[in-house]
Order: sequence, then C-alpha cells, then structure tokens
Amino acid sequence: MSLNDTQKPVYGLTIIVTSLAFVVAQLDVSIVNIALPQIADTFKVDISVLQWIVDGYTLAFAVLMLSAGNLSDLFGAKHLFQLGMLLFGIASVACGFATSPFSLIAARVFQGIGAAMMIPSSLAILNQTFADIPGRRAKAIGLWTAAGSAAIAAGPIVGGVLIKLSDWRFIFFINAPLCLAGILLTFRLKQQRIPTLVKKFDFSGQITWMLSITLLIAAVIEWSKLGFTNPLIYGSLLLGVISFIVFLILENRSSYPMLPLNLFNSASFNVLLMLGAVLNGFYYGTVFILSLYLQNILHYPPLTAGLAFLPLTAGFVISNLLSGNVINRYGIRIPIMIGLSLFGLGFFGLFTAGLHTSFWQLSVPFLLISLGMGLSVPAMTNGILASVDKTLSGTASAALNTVRQAAGAIGVAVFGAIAAHGGMAILHTITVSVTAAIVCTILIILMSHKYLNKGI
Repeated sequence: MSLNDTQKPVYGLTIIVTSLAFVVAQLDVSIVNIALPQIADTFKVDISVLQWIVDGYTLAFAVLMLSAGNLSDLFGAKHLFQLGMLLFGIASVACGFATSPFSLIAARVFQGIGAAMMIPSSLAILNQTFADIPGRRAKAIGLWTAAGSAAIAAGPIVGGVLIKLSDWRFIFFINAPLCLAGILLTFRLKQQRIPTLVKKFDFSGQITWMLSITLLIAAVIEWSKLGFTNPLIYGSLLLGVISFIVFLILENRSSYPMLPLNLFNSASFNVLLMLGAVLNGFYYGTVFILSLYLQNILHYPPLTAGLAFLPLTAGFVISNLLSGNVINRYGIRIPIMIGLSLFGLGFFGLFTAGLHTSFWQLSVPFLLISLGMGLSVPAMTNGILASVDKTLSGTASAALNTVRQAAGAIGVAVFGAIAAHGGMAILHTITVSVTAAIVCTILIILMSHKYLNKGI
C-alpha cells in the first residue's frame, strides 16, 4: 500500500469533521428564522426581542471570530476546535431548554462564541493537513464550503420540517448529537502542528476590537427602531469608530498583534475581503427580505416558503463540488469572475419579483445566485489561505469570516429597516437590494480582474 493510499482515510476524515462543524454553525444562522413565529407565541414577545434572538448569535460569531483565529494560531487549531464544538453543543441544548426569551438570547450568544471558535480552527486544520498538496487543498475547501453553503441554504427547509414534526426546540436539540460525533472523530485526526512560537495574547487589541464591532453592528441593528437622533445610536456609532481607530493604532504598535496589519499590504488579500463582504452582505440581507416576501406577499406557509429555497441549496452543492477542479485548472481569478457574473445575473432576475410571481420565475435567479456564490467562495478562501504563511492561516481565515459575518449582519439590518413597514415596502426593498448588489458586483469584478493573480 502506497503512502498516498494510507493517507486517504485521514484526509477524508479531516474533511468530514471540519465540514460537520461548518454545517452546524451555518445551519444555525438561518434555521431559527423559520421558527420565530412559534418562539414569539411561546414567550409572548415582540419583533425586537426576536431580532436579538437572531442577532445575538451572529453578533457573537462576528465579534469573536478574529480572536478565536488568533487563539487557534497561538494554542493549536485542534484543541480550540474541540472546545468550540463542546461549547456549541452545550449552548444548543440550553437553547432548547430555554424558559424565557432572555435565557434563549444568552444561550444563542454562547452558540455564537462556540461557532467563532470552530470556523477559523477548522479552516486552519484543513490548511495544515493539505498545506503541501495545493490541489487537494482546493478540493477539500470546495467540499468544506459546499457543506456550509448547503446548510445555510437548507436551514429554512430543515427548520420547517422539524417544526411540523415536533416543536421549535428541536431545531436546537438536533445540534447536540452532531457536535458529540464531531468531538469524538477529532481524536482520529492527523496530528496537527504544535505552536512553537512563544507569543503573548493581545488583550488590548481583543478589548478594543470587540468594543468597536459590537457598538457598530448593534447601532446598525437598532437604527431603524430608535432612529439616528437617539443618543444610543449616534453615541454607539461614534464610540465604535473611535474604538476601531484605537484598535488599529494598538495593533500597529503591538509586538504580538491579534491582527497583523501587514496582511493588508497585499492588494489581493484586500480585494478578497471586499468580495466576501459583498457576497455575504447581499445574500444574507436579500434572503431575509425574500423570506418575508414569500410569506407576507405570496402568502406561502413556512414549510412551503422553506422549500422554495431548494434551488439555492442545489446551486451551492453543485458549484462547490465543481469548484476544486476549476480552481486547480484555472487558478482563483477566473472562477471568481465567472461566479460573480452568475451572482449578478441571478440578482438581475429578481427584478421579476412582484405580487403574483410564480415559483418557477424565482427558481432561476435563486439557482444562479447560489451557483455564483458556490463557485466564488472556495476560490476566495483558497486565495486568502494561499496569501499568508500557514502559521497565520487561523488569523487570516478568521479575518475573512469576520468580515463576512459582519457584512451579513449589516445586510439584514439595513434591508430589514427599509422593509420595516411591510407590504409594498418589501417589494421596494427587493428592488433596492438587487440594484445595489448588481452595482457592487460589477465593481468587484473589475477589481478582481485588476488585482487578483490567475494562480492560487
């Protein structure tokens, strides 16, 4: 038996375990949306509390992602990955047993912390395992991305089925056995690189980073309800900006920065971060509005509305599975530009959304959007990992995913604010989101053509 043959089971197990973590983390981004009416009925709460049930997870995810990536590089990806899965599983059970909306929000925050620990460390494990085999790394990341993308697209479908068969609490309970299986399987993974550099944890950077991102995202979330003239809103925005400036100053002066600013010396790294922001911001925001559109305008019941997103799931799976071979043959620039073109065409197709639009008219745009994202995201992730030393892979992947999660939260907040009055405002919001998405996509295509290398 050749060395290649003996390594195949280890490589396959690595992809399965890391993808499982991405599945549970991404599933909980979207699965809760379909259960919000049932949760509101259980706890007798208004929409502002429901918003925090959703955003408590996303905010913790975005705020702590970079810190967790830094810890992954400092103390080892495998150990942080195991701890993250354990915390996520325990928090999921706590969500299921929540006796009040505030205990549910608190448990959702701990879910977000666990997810933030799992995602950068899972990418770091993949990068370290396949570091010397770029072709396999591209395929592995394609499979990892396919699993997460399919999970986030399938969230409303899975949630609708579980609620129909049982109760909303089971959308959280289902995570526990998945996390337990993931933890047990990690003990069979290939031994990871043991960190040898003695580095200090960047506490000042950690505090200012968390403060800045929390204040900025919270202000965007609450803007539509309180208005800009409310001292909490403009005060949070001002303090958030000041905290971010202080964070950059501290990172520039630190001997052991949480976010090495020299990463941003690379034009391709910066373009890939902007690409991640555009994809997630418009996808999260628009899918949120489309969920309202399907149920409030087209009057689909929750399960039917969830099933309407099946083309998104199919598109993600198909393009992610093909992406590895495409990247190996053409590099990262061509799949990103093709993917962005499909993404933009899909959004253009959403101009057909109206009062009496059929499922089939929506299915083609849904499919194109997911095909485009599924082709772009693995190439983007490969580009980010290839642009840094593998000892910084956790930090680099965390920076990318922090930008993506923050952009997603902002997209939901902004488009949700425009659609706040419901009815025709929802249709108007679709038009606004589609127009903005097309303009931003064209700009990123031009920047990708200019700054991205053809190779990995």
